[in-house]
Amino acid sequence: MSVGEETWTTLKVLNWTKEYLAEKGIENSRLEAEWLLASALNLDRIGLYLNFDKPLSEKELATYRNMVSRRAKREPLQYIMETQEFYGLEFNVSPAVLIPRHDTEILVSETLKRAAPESRILDIGTGSGCIAITLASNLPEAEIYGVDLSSNAILTAKQNAKQHDVHVTFLEGSLFEPIKELSFDIIVSNPPYIPSEEINSLQPEVKDYEPQNALDGGVDGLEFYRLIIKEAHQHMEKDGWLLFETGINQADSVVAMLEKNNFKKIEIIKDLSGIERVVCGCLIQCGE
Repeated sequence: MSVGEETWTTLKVLNWTKEYLAEKGIENSRLEAEWLLASALNLDRIGLYLNFDKPLSEKELATYRNMVSRRAKREPLQYIMETQEFYGLEFNVSPAVLIPRHDTEILVSETLKRAAPESRILDIGTGSGCIAITLASNLPEAEIYGVDLSSNAILTAKQNAKQHDVHVTFLEGSLFEPIKELSFDIIVSNPPYIPSEEINSLQPEVKDYEPQNALDGGVDGLEFYRLIIKEAHQHMEKDGWLLFETGINQADSVVAMLEKNNFKKIEIIKDLSGIERVVCGCLIQCGE
């Protein structure tokens, strides 16, 4: 795609980009071309359709070329556009945080089912803050905390909370260390759960760009479940709930850990693809 004397209209640019990205192994290349061009032109996709014959300026082409070049190198679309939708809200994202996945919306839904209006809730490994902020948006009277080891992740989460005008206390540190003696009605986590040896087999968008410390779950992918479950009872109110997102074929192992540590009413919730996506349990004396 060169400027020169050639006229590049919106439609021509889209058609060229579709073929180029497809050659680079990008699925849904036409859709991604539209998202990138809409971002470059500050339009929505309907706006693109209404301007198919509009010639792009040299400045617009330069901006778009840079975005397409980044995507061709398999940088995630969300990092290029610096945003991702989650549970009906838009979140700022960067390489400092894991990109929110729609599968994780199930974890939020299950948490909301078990939360009271004034629950105290802890989100471990908060990343962009998408879980904690979505909970705060739906539970305005709740007291919600998010912790993360990454200072850059905490900064991103705070920016997202400000954008959505909700109050969440974000703290930097490992697991339960930042919250000291506090106890919670609900603890929720989407921890790193990819086995270490499988990281290099992931798609380039994931293994080359997303933060490794948000992916690597140790030798068997279960390291952080063990750590959280071991300490959780020290920071939970009686009848408190612990909820996890789990990876493929991990749910039964997490269930066994919960049973061993006095959790009852344990449930496994599947996602729309039938994958066992969420595991939750109630500590000791859970009411019927």
